[in-house]
Amino acid sequence: MKPLPLALPLAALLFAGAASAPRPAATITVRNALNLARRAETISLPLSKLPAAARQLDPADLRVRDAASKSLLISQLVDNDADGKPDELLFQTDIGARASKTFMVEPAAAGPVPTTPDVTFARFVPERTDDFAWENDRVAFRTYGPNAQELAEKKDPNGTLSSGMDCWLKRVSYPIIDKWYGRHVHEKPFAYHTDIGEGYDPYHVGSSRGVGGTGVLLDGKLFVSKNFTKYKVLATGPIRTVFELTYAPYPAGSLSVTETKRISLDRGSNLTRYEEHISAGQPLPNCTVGLTLHEQKGEVKADPKAGWCRYWEKVDDSYLGTGVVVAPRYLTNYQEHRSEQKDQSQLYMVTKPQQDVVVFYAGFGWQKSGQFASADAWDTYLAEFAQRISSPLVVSWK
Repeated sequence: MKPLPLALPLAALLFAGAASAPRPAATITVRNALNLARRAETISLPLSKLPAAARQLDPADLRVRDAASKSLLISQLVDNDADGKPDELLFQTDIGARASKTFMVEPAAAGPVPTTPDVTFARFVPERTDDFAWENDRVAFRTYGPNAQELAEKKDPNGTLSSGMDCWLKRVSYPIIDKWYGRHVHEKPFAYHTDIGEGYDPYHVGSSRGVGGTGVLLDGKLFVSKNFTKYKVLATGPIRTVFELTYAPYPAGSLSVTETKRISLDRGSNLTRYEEHISAGQPLPNCTVGLTLHEQKGEVKADPKAGWCRYWEKVDDSYLGTGVVVAPRYLTNYQEHRSEQKDQSQLYMVTKPQQDVVVFYAGFGWQKSGQFASADAWDTYLAEFAQRISSPLVVSWK
């Protein structure tokens, strides 16, 4: 008998590896038409439109692999209509200027989905009256619910009457919402106003629009809703959090305005996406997105043609840039409204709803987080963000 070989030839090893590799259920091609490198772009694959081989798999068994690096990527299933069945598969990629990349959708045999501690998150917060808060690895936000409104209307100092959006300035990538509210409950009321190394909440909203609050502008007056009345969390995870906030009808002149916001925030983004559903039984003259100017001591800059505006102001020992980005197809006007009345000096991006919907983005960059060293850096981010939403990545599959 001949002795068994100690090792297989290289060709045989390669063949054996190829034979054992999972067969792709779909091949995804992503193309970037911009002369601009793009970072942390979210790719959404609608499950119902993928090739038959992918549709036959349980969605929970789908994996995404970068064809060039061979690495499995972090991915997330999202159920957008809350029917208990996922609708889309998300993953993220960096992509160069005018470049294309290829990805494989594979079955679960490819391996486990990679994990990360830097997840997106959103929840209702009954332990601080009834805030709603959300975050990713770069930014955090909150807004205010019906109990806070009730207390404010009773002149209770613990109340807050506002549909404005608040910034929580974080400088760590891991989630902080539960921890900061925990400090509020267990250490000291409003302890999150003090920075102990992770960031803090020095931002004032009051009755202003904060960062991205909305209203209807009529004859120079902005009509706004009160606090949200209902919420629904649709997704949290490593790539995207999605939720809805509903508001009670409110008057705008002779109109009665109804409003629901579908809000999402992706990992790696400084801007929250707002899908604003706003109607009044007849076409609204506008939906206006506000950005507070506080005491008007900061610097304003805007490029209405590109669809963005910003405010750069000093906050304690650092600087904060806030901003709004709107696709130009929605934007009809840009205004600076300055007032001696508290919380009423604001930038206005005046938009025209299309079939009662407006999509816009709002958020911030904090110098002390290390993300943006200057106002110019923040401007570049907003300008490039505007380009990206005007020229989305082209995704195809087979």
